Order: sequence, then structure tokens, then C-alpha cells
Amino acid sequence: MKLDGSYGEGGGQILRTAVALSAVTGKSIEIDNIRKARPKPGLSAQHVKAVESLALICGAELDGCHLHSTRLGFKPGKILGGAYEIDIGTAGSISLFLQCLMPAVMHAPETLRIKITGGTDVQWSPPIDYLRFVTLSALSRMGYDCKLTLLRRGYYPRGGGCVEAIINPSSLEKTSFDRNPCSLVEGVSHSSGLPAHVAERQAASAQKILQEAGYDARISQEVKDCPSTGSGITLWCGSAGGSALGKPGLRAEKVGEIAAKAIIPELSCGAGVDVYLADQLIPYLALAGGGSFTTRVITPHTKTNIWVTEQFLDVKFKIEEMEKGLFRVRV
Repeated sequence: MKLDGSYGEGGGQILRTAVALSAVTGKSIEIDNIRKARPKPGLSAQHVKAVESLALICGAELDGCHLHSTRLGFKPGKILGGAYEIDIGTAGSISLFLQCLMPAVMHAPETLRIKITGGTDVQWSPPIDYLRFVTLSALSRMGYDCKLTLLRRGYYPRGGGCVEAIINPSSLEKTSFDRNPCSLVEGVSHSSGLPAHVAERQAASAQKILQEAGYDARISQEVKDCPSTGSGITLWCGSAGGSALGKPGLRAEKVGEIAAKAIIPELSCGAGVDVYLADQLIPYLALAGGGSFTTRVITPHTKTNIWVTEQFLDVKFKIEEMEKGLFRVRV
């Protein structure tokens, strides 16, 4: 099967979903024009590591899997469990790495235990706490059996974070995410190598804004001394989340404000899932043979993931515009 990597959103999402579903279905793929429109086209180091790791786990044959390659061949074998240790290098996103593996490895005949070193809280990827408390919470409702343990945080540029994932063989059930009944916003404000008041101020700012908007919140604080320096905050409430990362020159209060103002629209609109979980759920709904969710926006990521998933599986997604500006996606 041939896929155009520049389709739709044209980023790494096509690659991650395609190789995962290739492993599940046994269909060999060839992807051209990978990340064609990006400032640095082709495979980044973290893409190479993710594809190589999945190839190792499922005995795949690879062609073109090297840095900056815009073409990849992936011929899958049998998905196996076992124990692995992977170092993505520097601050490569552990969350995006797992996105590449998770739809496939639940089909292994035995448990997969994998320890991954890289970035846990980095730009342009879901924070590890979002993956733990939003994505996995939703997937567990579908029957996905995964325990994710944060061993150490890693921030850009040094990385050095570490996460252990234990993924058991799982069978998914059709699930509806049309409502999000959560009423308490939870969160964690974290920092490393910085004064303790940074995490405190991030949490206090987010808490204040949430309470002013009418939401109860419980935000914990985590102050560590990890190999890398950084800070951030992730908030979650059922199948909705919001997050922000600290950076030089950005006040801690502003970091907390950004995270709070990210989750509030997701909760106030009445959608079942937030706009980020929406695109992540697509392959899992298809693998479950059905399901649905409501969300406030259909993003290019979601449309692209629908397109990729429909290339591999005998499913057809339907998008319905609802009252109050929401959209319902079902398969």
C-alpha cells in the first residue's frame, strides 16, 4: 500500500498511525513525501527511533528509515511482547513515541514492558501527564490495559526523562464519548532545577482562573531536581485537558493562566472529548469496530487520522454537525 505523507495536516501523525496500523493488519506500506511541508522535511530523530522500535517489536523489514528521509518502507511481521529499553535521545517526545506503538502492541500475545528515555514535557507534543490522565483514562474505558509510570521528567533541550509502560494484551469495546460528566479539575504543576515557588505560582494562577470560571480544582505541586531544567502544568477533567510549559522570560503566573484558559473552553462547550483527544481516539474507535465522540472542533489532525485509518481498516467515519456548534464523530 502506498500513502502520501503530505496529505492533510501532513505531519508525523500520518507516519505514526500508518506504521501502527500496518503492524496490526499485516499490510506492507510505502510512505512518500513524509513531512514534506515542514521546515525540516522528512524523518526527525524521534520518528526514526519510534519506527525502528516498532519494527523491532513486530519483526518488520524497513527501507529508508534514516534521518531526513522523506520515504519509508515498512513490511511488518508478527507483533511480540517482551521487555525493551529505548533511549529516544535528548528531548524527543516520549508521548509521541508511545502514540506510534500503542495501537499495535496491545495485539501482542503477551505483555510488553518498555522503559523509554527522552522528553516528557516538551513543545508540540502531549505532556506525559496528558497521556497518563486523559488519553489512557479514555482508552481504559474501551478496554485498553496499560500502566504508565513516570520515573523522571525530561524537559527541552536536555531531556533525560524516563517513563515505563506496561501494556497487556487488550480487546477494545465500542464506546461512546458523547458526554464528559467530570466536575473536578485535577492537575499537577511541576518544576525541576528551579525555585519551589515556580510550581506554586503556576498552580495558584491556574486555580484562581478556574475558580473564577466556576470550576472546582485540585492541583498538586511537584518540585524535583532532574537532569534537565524546566517547568510546566497539566490540568485534566475526565476526557478534557489543558497544559502549558514554562520558558525563559515567561512568568509562572502566565504559564498557569495558559493551561487554565486551554481547558475551560473544552469543558464549557459541553463536548465529550477535547480537540486533542479527538484525533488520538480515531484508530482505537476503528479497531474497536465502532464508537463515537463529540468535540467542539474537527482539527486537521483529526481529519488526517480519519483518512489514514480508513486506508487500513474496513470502516467509514461520519462527521455530523450538531446544535451549539459541536461535532459528533462516529464509526
